[in-house]
Amino acid sequence: MVAHACGVYPEECCGIMLGTNSGPGKLVQQVLLLENVTLRGRRARYEVRPDDLLQAQKLAEKEGLVLSGVYHSHPDGDTSFSHTDLENSCPWYSFVVLSIRGGRFDSAAAWLPNAGQTSAEKEELIYPQQTQLRGD
Repeated sequence: MVAHACGVYPEECCGIMLGTNSGPGKLVQQVLLLENVTLRGRRARYEVRPDDLLQAQKLAEKEGLVLSGVYHSHPDGDTSFSHTDLENSCPWYSFVVLSIRGGRFDSAAAWLPNAGQTSAEKEELIYPQQTQLRGD
């Protein structure tokens, strides 16, 4: 996810997370890099093709995994879940937002929208080698 986000900077990236949702949390085991197909300016928006979501769901089922969420980046922005993110969310998916500043990974946060898509709770996000991701 980080390499994808840094690779398309200064545009937003987007992708799908596949994994398991058993136990107290979700474990991402595979990511699918998707093309940001928005026509509204890729520096501040992302859009996923519905067919890409369908293919991701089919792959998850084939692999014995679940489609557990969507990730995208905020170029030169923070990891907040914006009003636009909330409006375009699905309450059954987790959403990871990656902050990319100057083309380098800064931080990440995970969000879970409520059923009405009126707010999102921050989820615990654990990722390995944090200092290496930052380039320290």
